[in-house]
Amino acid sequence: MATEHTPRAPLAAGALLGLVGLAMGVGGAQLIALGGSWYYLIAGLAVLASGVLLAARKAEALWLFAAVVLGTLVWAVWEIGLDWWPLAARGDVIFVLGGLLLLPLVTRPLGGRRAWAPLAGALGLAAVVGVAALISDEHEVAGRLPGPRGPVAVAADDVPAGDWTSYGRTGHGDRYSPLTQITPDNASRLKVAWTYRTGDLQGPGDPTETTFELTPLKVGSRVYICTPHDWAIALDAATGKPLWRYDPKIAVAKNLQHLTCRGVSYHRDAVPGGACGERIFLPTADARLIALDASTGKPCAGFGQGGAVDLWTGMPERQHGFYYSTSPPVVTKDLVIIAGEVTDNYSTREPSGVVRAYDVRTGALVWNWDAGNPDQTAPIGPGHAYTRNSPNSWGVSSVDETLGLIYLPMGNQTPDQFGGHRQPTPERFNSAVVALDVATGKLRWVFQTVHHDLWDMDIGGQPSLVDIDTPSGRRPALVASTKRGDIYVLDRATGAPIIPVVERAVPRGAAPGDRTSPTQPFSALTFLPKRPLEGRDMWGVTLFDQLVCRIRFAELRYDGIFTPPSVKGSLVYPGNFGVFDWGGLAVDPARQVAFANPDYFAFVSKLIPRRVGEGGGTRPLGASSEGGGNPMYGAPYAVELHPLTSPLGLPCQAPPWGYVAGVDLVSGKIAWMHRNGTVRDSSPVPLPFKMGVPSLGGPIMTAGGVAFLTGTLDRYIRAYDVTTGRQLWQARLPAGAQTTPMTYATADGRQIVLTAAGGHGSLGTKMGDYLVAYALPRS
Repeated sequence: MATEHTPRAPLAAGALLGLVGLAMGVGGAQLIALGGSWYYLIAGLAVLASGVLLAARKAEALWLFAAVVLGTLVWAVWEIGLDWWPLAARGDVIFVLGGLLLLPLVTRPLGGRRAWAPLAGALGLAAVVGVAALISDEHEVAGRLPGPRGPVAVAADDVPAGDWTSYGRTGHGDRYSPLTQITPDNASRLKVAWTYRTGDLQGPGDPTETTFELTPLKVGSRVYICTPHDWAIALDAATGKPLWRYDPKIAVAKNLQHLTCRGVSYHRDAVPGGACGERIFLPTADARLIALDASTGKPCAGFGQGGAVDLWTGMPERQHGFYYSTSPPVVTKDLVIIAGEVTDNYSTREPSGVVRAYDVRTGALVWNWDAGNPDQTAPIGPGHAYTRNSPNSWGVSSVDETLGLIYLPMGNQTPDQFGGHRQPTPERFNSAVVALDVATGKLRWVFQTVHHDLWDMDIGGQPSLVDIDTPSGRRPALVASTKRGDIYVLDRATGAPIIPVVERAVPRGAAPGDRTSPTQPFSALTFLPKRPLEGRDMWGVTLFDQLVCRIRFAELRYDGIFTPPSVKGSLVYPGNFGVFDWGGLAVDPARQVAFANPDYFAFVSKLIPRRVGEGGGTRPLGASSEGGGNPMYGAPYAVELHPLTSPLGLPCQAPPWGYVAGVDLVSGKIAWMHRNGTVRDSSPVPLPFKMGVPSLGGPIMTAGGVAFLTGTLDRYIRAYDVTTGRQLWQARLPAGAQTTPMTYATADGRQIVLTAAGGHGSLGTKMGDYLVAYALPRS
């Protein structure tokens, strides 16, 4: 006699539905308690009930699950519309489970004719909506930038068209080349022209944030670079062949905040000749400024002591690794002007943020500007010190030699997340653009972009100088990008806004011992998100990690932009990674337009009350000053900083996280904006989904109508049509390229695009030591 076996498939499928429904229900109840969506609890209970019915071999299980599918679809579209990635995260688990329930092994034992039809219909409708979402793009802004608006009124300087002699090509910092050989019509033909490896790789004793953020210089027939360990190297511009190398033999330690060199600076005597008639200035991680002969790489003996100036001179709170220059100095006329970075979030007793001007030939101090004592710019004497913990300028400055002004992008008085100790004099220079007289260092004007900054919204990008047409005529302008997303367009002679800026009320309620500003200055030209984040903006690869992200979001204090740090934990959006960081913008002075690469990434700032009697100390080896736990000694709190991420380590807010955009600086409008970059190098499976990923580094533009960018988290260099933003070309790089490329012409007229590719330790991109040059094939 045959034994009748109970089919196991419905029982197994029912158990799976029960587990999923239980997880959704428990998480959903927690979310409701925090004031969040009811969907997860309701859907979880329905999925659980479907599982019970399925285990009992009831055909009604399929009907009920069909209702779950339809309900999920309606809820998802109601929350976020036809936006594929958020839509997929809401429905992926439900859709997959529905597909499993349609397997014959599950449906046959349930009996009933065509009991599966409603579920099949619901899944079919979901598939149609999914396809519609795939072919639509709610994040694209299509448009066109205007062509040239007439000749550039005043050239930045006498830089030859084929050279790139400063970090931003000229002292104007526009990152614009007048070369025209590469165009939108031929950019797709670019090929590798040469590759050079420096040999400087991250070592076991280096800090986590070891990076190759270099923008090379090109002068005449040579390219000049520096490496993370501050080696200076000269290469043949046509072939990449090394010509000389100088190793300053810096002292490396884990407590360095960064180990990077964004570039060197160049000076040429009016009548060059002899040793050091042309010189390269190299800033180092052990706080030296070294002058090298551009022809030989040997130190210029007449500069400072044996070719170097000790930047610790006059500095208070001396501690190795807490002050140095990661960005190249400004060279203008006969001065080399250098600032430096001060370790963030360690204590209230840090070195000064002083800016100093030295004679380019002798290294003699000509003036010093200290935000803690801004009116006294005469060189301090022996036995005197600059103001402890005054605001610093860690990025690259710009200079207008016609107006005789240098423009400093300012950071903050540390620590960034607590300001109860700050005094009025230095406070006015935090997160500001400061204009100083080049000859004397005297303050000419200051424009503050964040009042009483508690969010690390300092200005990292080099200000770009460009003349802009206005109803009252063409005006000398300064364009400053910021981490908070606003772009400030100011008259560079006076600091007055050209594009309107208004003060608006912002959230209050700082932690005890601190305060907030009641208002903040908002620019009419902005890349701020159109609205604050909401629970519906939380994302995940699956329904489950999206649910966790919703819970994490609901647990935080968040009142929109400028929500102050709190003991509960506050959401900071945009986060201190910035909408714009040190890469800044590229500006075309003829078209009066800008090319930008904005990012969107939420951070969490949580204050940790300090124990009674807890004082200062030495920073633990390997501690970061911009993420993780930071002590903020001298303040009543420590702080924990980290991105808002899912259990899988992915951003909790929905993509896109990175774009490219075109800005008309005359109208103050964003002309086009497109998601940029793939998750190929950021996901466990190397899938080239174009989700729009963050980028760290800046773009460049050319008179040929092509822009270049390398900073995305995937390892590509890309070319874009400036007019429309259309991607023209991309090439795979051997390592991460969190840097700003540059372009130049060789002696035979060949246009080269050159980028460093060396990775970024704290971002996790592939490390390396490459310089890669691209050019059109020779005809």
